[in-house]
Amino acid sequence: MVKAIYPGSFDPITLGHLDIIRRIQPLFSELVVVVANSQRKQYLFSLEERVQLIQQNLGSLPNVRIDKCDGLIVDYAAAAGAQVIVRGLRAVSDFESEYAMSAMNRKLNSHVETMIVFTRPEYSFVASTMVKEVAHHGGDLSNLVPTNVISALAGRIQVKGR
Repeated sequence: MVKAIYPGSFDPITLGHLDIIRRIQPLFSELVVVVANSQRKQYLFSLEERVQLIQQNLGSLPNVRIDKCDGLIVDYAAAAGAQVIVRGLRAVSDFESEYAMSAMNRKLNSHVETMIVFTRPEYSFVASTMVKEVAHHGGDLSNLVPTNVISALAGRIQVKGR
């Protein structure tokens, strides 16, 4: 029985995030999607809104739950009894920071392993930051985020030129 966590800020959750969650969910006895909340970051959506947007998309998946964290993810993993931290990798440009984060987590707790999951090619360019930029300019979000996120973004972002 291996328990894993999949942390991220998910501001907002994308189709790439959801794809990774659905692909890794069968591999673990429990998967906790951990919505991180850093005091150093500016979020478009509140912590509760991000959790709700995720819940609306994952409600039917067995052995998946959603939680929140505002501390070190490796500490959360240890407290939750998780043996694995899952991280998604979109492109080679992500590798360096993910490698450094993995090394730091291993230094802080050698009992928690990091597992890298490569995104599918069709999501390799999708990042929450870019999604917000596309929304700001009134671009098509239908292949980037789920419909509930499109609605949430429409209610939150002023479209440039309108």
